[in-house]
Amino acid sequence: MSGSRIGLSTVSVYPESSAHAFTYAASVGYDSVEVMVGIDALSQQTSAIKQLSEHHGVPVSAVHAPCLLFTQRVWGTEPWSKLERSAEMAHAVGADVVVVHPPFRWQKTYARDFVDGIAALEASTGLAFAVENMYPWRASGRSLEMYLPGWDPSDQPYTNTTIDLSHAAIAHDDVIEMANRLGDRLRHIHLTDGTGSAKDEHLVPGRGTMGADAFLHHLAATGFGGDIVLEINTRKCVDRAERERDLRESLEFAREHFPVATGP
Repeated sequence: MSGSRIGLSTVSVYPESSAHAFTYAASVGYDSVEVMVGIDALSQQTSAIKQLSEHHGVPVSAVHAPCLLFTQRVWGTEPWSKLERSAEMAHAVGADVVVVHPPFRWQKTYARDFVDGIAALEASTGLAFAVENMYPWRASGRSLEMYLPGWDPSDQPYTNTTIDLSHAAIAHDDVIEMANRLGDRLRHIHLTDGTGSAKDEHLVPGRGTMGADAFLHHLAATGFGGDIVLEINTRKCVDRAERERDLRESLEFAREHFPVATGP
């Protein structure tokens, strides 16, 4: 029985807030929450996140740094200071992982120093900065490399990494092969699904074509001990009841195919 926790990303309840994410996590039965620092004002406030975690009795497993296109101005525009603030939040709320995306191509100075800078942050903070797999952008039949030093973290000497199944679907990558390439450098999972389209779908696991069930069985068989976080898109749910059903289905899928020891 693994000691991994099954967590819920706060972005999974968007357009509802981080406060709602903790409420869902507690009521549905998730073991933890990953905080996506974003345009939701609560997600940017360490004191608020700490209070929500304590109130609901749900620990924070990870902090996702604000490195998406639409969060480029959250916590300023300087990328290293964003990661430092993410680390400060993680320490304050008891998380041991910061999830980060590789730089965009236009962030040339940041990208040049990224690999060494991540290693330095891990050494200075004691946290795992788990670099996430991304994907080539596809348009008009062309693939464009929009990330530096690259979208596949297995190509770089990161100590800690994250696999996201929706991103792998866009890249047409085999997540089991990627996990094997990463070996014990695989620290964190964003469990979701996709169909291989150019769209970042973040489907409920099992509704796409990524073989999420086989991937979870592979993780269990190879002794994966990191956290598995559901990061799904529920924006099209017509009401809160449908959103809760998707969150519950996702949790049940994870526990069926990767049984865990409940609790922090």
